[in-house]
Amino acid sequence: MHEKIIILDFGSQTTQLIGRRVRELNTYCEIVPYNKFPFGDDSVKGVILSGSPFSVNDTEAFKTDLNEIRDQYPVLGICYGAQLMAQSAGGAVEKSDSREYGRARLRVTDKNDPLLGFIIQENQVWMSHGDTIVRIPDSFRVIASTDDVALAAYRVDNEKTWGVQFHPEVFHTERGTEILDNFLAVCGVKKDWTPASFIETTVQELKEQLGDDKVILALSGGVDSSVTAVLLNKAIGRNLTCIFVDHGLLRKNEFETVLENYEHLGLNVIGVDAKTYFYKELEGVTDPERKRKIIGKGFIDVFDREAHKLEDIKWLAQGTIYPDIIESLSITGVTIKSHHNVGGLPEKMHLKLCEPLKLLFKDEVRKIGLELGMQPHLIHRHPFPGPGLGIRILGDITPEKVRIAQDADDIFISNLRTAGLYDKVWQAGAILLPVQSVGVMGDERTYENTVALRAVTSTDAMTADWAHLPYEFLAKVSNEIINKVKGVNRVVYDISSKPPATIEWE
Repeated sequence: MHEKIIILDFGSQTTQLIGRRVRELNTYCEIVPYNKFPFGDDSVKGVILSGSPFSVNDTEAFKTDLNEIRDQYPVLGICYGAQLMAQSAGGAVEKSDSREYGRARLRVTDKNDPLLGFIIQENQVWMSHGDTIVRIPDSFRVIASTDDVALAAYRVDNEKTWGVQFHPEVFHTERGTEILDNFLAVCGVKKDWTPASFIETTVQELKEQLGDDKVILALSGGVDSSVTAVLLNKAIGRNLTCIFVDHGLLRKNEFETVLENYEHLGLNVIGVDAKTYFYKELEGVTDPERKRKIIGKGFIDVFDREAHKLEDIKWLAQGTIYPDIIESLSITGVTIKSHHNVGGLPEKMHLKLCEPLKLLFKDEVRKIGLELGMQPHLIHRHPFPGPGLGIRILGDITPEKVRIAQDADDIFISNLRTAGLYDKVWQAGAILLPVQSVGVMGDERTYENTVALRAVTSTDAMTADWAHLPYEFLAKVSNEIINKVKGVNRVVYDISSKPPATIEWE
């Protein structure tokens, strides 16, 4: 069992970022709701208290008894976590005259402090709070200040306990990673959480969990399901059967290419050509939500039908990752979303669920894939929506419209790769609009379709900016699409950001 740091989540938007920073320091951590501390777990070596959208003075604020935690473990409170520790020990927290948000210069006053003493000159930190600590208990000592915050950081005498009003986990805090690393040193963790160690431990656990049972996995061609497949294949070999369904809305030649890639990886994959079925079900449907539901239900029905052709299947494997799990943990009584990424299948098929990546962040999944020897082009693929081109063809779906969308998309993506721009873009694709316009080709008048190109930059898909691709590049792609894709005579570029727009058009 890996040593771990527990991050108590009080509802902060940056809680996941704390977890990622700790993992980047080769230390395993788990995020748990503020009131679900795993007492009795001998692998816990330290505790980080997150920020919160609440004030500690709010009646609905998330609070928990910290005395037992402070008695047993090193503790680092961040923002709300620091305020909660100070208040619960007899200090005072009050509303600031003005909200302290943004960059500040941190001055460390205790040069011998194990957490912050290495900062020998002013450094930039990031503040984000409306309250401030105005009085600390007698056993607390101020170790850092800023121009506006006298109590920017404190330490508790005779304890390995610290509180910081700023956010060391965010990029804008210049030496935040070193601060977190110092805390891990105080905790005495071995820092042995690496892709190689994860693979070794997980493969052994999968062998013990699954034994000789047979497992089925729905492949999408994306990184999460692909890494799940390779990891399971390493553990149970031919007892894993993967099913890759072509709903006719994949990218050009993707079905054949992905099957070939999986074959090179040694996976046992059944490819199902279900284009005709999906086109029939989608015929005449224009509402985007109806299209999504038809494609989702159709996938489950096709997968279930293929699975019933196999014998003695006991488990359904899924590429669920840690952000999905965290978002389904409720600390307010309301679940953000269900994390079953092929929703309804486990219950419908009466199978046990196997999710070997459920404790990994997306960037860790990619590192695991590379460590497993998977080719970089499989690991660094752009996200692609489950309904595929079904939500990139606005209006009803026909085989002819799919051809146009696939051809235009293929030219766009191929040119991004050739120009060295593919890895600089989070997601890109071509959208076929339900718009026709007049054009001239040769001496003939045309009245044909319009394609919109969409490319965005992002880190998490929660927000996204339109990618500022070079004009010369866009001109080349536009010219190539118009000349090579029959049925298109106009290309436009989407320069909307999210919000207020979304990445996909439907």
